[in-house]
Amino acid sequence: MLPTSPPGSTLFFFSMAAAITFLMNLANRLFTDPEKLKAWRKEISDYYRQLREAQKSGDKKQMEKLMKKQQYIMQLNAKISMQSFKVMLIFIVPLWIVWLFLGGIYSGAQIAFFPGVGWDLPVPLFGSSLFWWYMLCSFLFSTVFSHLFGLVSVE
Repeated sequence: MLPTSPPGSTLFFFSMAAAITFLMNLANRLFTDPEKLKAWRKEISDYYRQLREAQKSGDKKQMEKLMKKQQYIMQLNAKISMQSFKVMLIFIVPLWIVWLFLGGIYSGAQIAFFPGVGWDLPVPLFGSSLFWWYMLCSFLFSTVFSHLFGLVSVE
């Protein structure tokens, strides 16, 4: 039986967010090449830095040179997006099923108390604490696990 009131429901969603985020980051590590992605991101970042500098200085020759490289940079962006999309495809349907199931059980339930705000956040869409508590925990664990799995660089 699933806990439907705090603190059980709070801890359940905290643990669920940790497990799902762990699995997604693990899949990301297994199905993508983090070193290649980092290199592509660096190349894209360098390109845009050079472009901004050329625009500020008004260096038309450098801007022309960089504009010739624009198609290549767009292709790198597409490759990076495709890598993320592969992992998303693995998880999207199972997550929808889990959320449909849990949404029925926890509809209107109090999941977590947000200090200074209360049980529900005053947000027009997704005001329930179920959504926001999961998102908050997911962001926390995503940061932790992506660093552990070497998916982001610490510079």
